[in-house]
Amino acid sequence: MTTQRPAIENLQSQRVAARGELVAALVDGRTRVSRLYQEGAAKMRLPQQAGPSLEAVLINTAGGLTGGDRLSWEVEARTGTSVTVTTQACERAYRSAGGHAELRSRIAVRDGATLAWLPQETILYDRSALQRSLEIDLAPDARTLIVEPVILGRRAYGETVQLAHFRDRWRVRVAGRLVHAEDFALGPSVERRIAREVVTGGALAFATILLVGRDAEAHAEPLRTIVGDAGGVSHWHVGGTGKLLARLVAQDAYALRRRLVPALELLNGQAPLPKLWSL
Repeated sequence: MTTQRPAIENLQSQRVAARGELVAALVDGRTRVSRLYQEGAAKMRLPQQAGPSLEAVLINTAGGLTGGDRLSWEVEARTGTSVTVTTQACERAYRSAGGHAELRSRIAVRDGATLAWLPQETILYDRSALQRSLEIDLAPDARTLIVEPVILGRRAYGETVQLAHFRDRWRVRVAGRLVHAEDFALGPSVERRIAREVVTGGALAFATILLVGRDAEAHAEPLRTIVGDAGGVSHWHVGGTGKLLARLVAQDAYALRRRLVPALELLNGQAPLPKLWSL
């Protein structure tokens, strides 16, 4: 008796289905972990901190995302806490053999809390397909700093991105009121799209910075000096708080970081950037 082996075309690759959750609470005046949940390839590491704040490092142990992968992060900073979230390395969206990858992040910042969402760059490779969403709920007196940098291939390695699908959706609410919404779509013809001045003018690296908090306006002019001509900075009073939005574009990841790091140092206040941003 012989066992019939399945046809190669009927075999399905294993896909990532992962979720990580972190809840931070105030204990004796210091921010501590109240809940930590990890599932699948989603891992969180918490470097030892000497100060009152908490730093969390997000890790995708799968090494990247491709079609069919699902990864989600949930972070809650409870009343009075101070939390910084970053990633161990750049997230990578690899070529998809079918379907798209999903990366979902949900953030809640409660009364008097401060949260900095500082992931390192997302690298999009040729023929990748990534849908990313970010939902943030803030208390009226909460403060949050958000950055999302994107790199279209690695120029130093001669990588080019001709075809890809990238969708990025942001929704930010203060006390339930929508104060910021954006939907960015890129592809399928990436080279033709980014060549337009209203997109990146041919630049292969770009980043969005969003600061929501009552001190946002005070940082507008210093931030404009850092961003320079290759980007823009705008400020609004909305929802009883302030909103500062910056866009930066550059020819490669190195040129982007040269302005991105001082911009984040300015907006992050007294808290230093995670050490992973300097490695």
